[in-house]
Amino acid sequence: MNRMTMVALTSLALVAAAGTAGAQDQSALAKSSGCLNCHAVDAKKIGPSFKATAAKFKGNAEAEANLVATLTSAKGHPEVKAKPDDVKALVKWILAM
Repeated sequence: MNRMTMVALTSLALVAAAGTAGAQDQSALAKSSGCLNCHAVDAKKIGPSFKATAAKFKGNAEAEANLVATLTSAKGHPEVKAKPDDVKALVKWILAM
């Protein structure tokens, strides 16, 4: 295997690992913030699943801003425990599903 191929494969492996770690980090953040008390990734609980939320807002350019505003204002959704920056990160994670 030549050097360029090895570098490319190593880079791809690192990117894949980072994506998995990021998803695990967001899942842990959702759990520690209390989101998973009412929501699940792929099943309805008290609230809709994260995947259903992502599907509902797919293609909506204002979805991220609107969801962050709803969650941080506690209007239309119970008050969240997460910091505003964490709410933004969680919303991005959910909308990417």
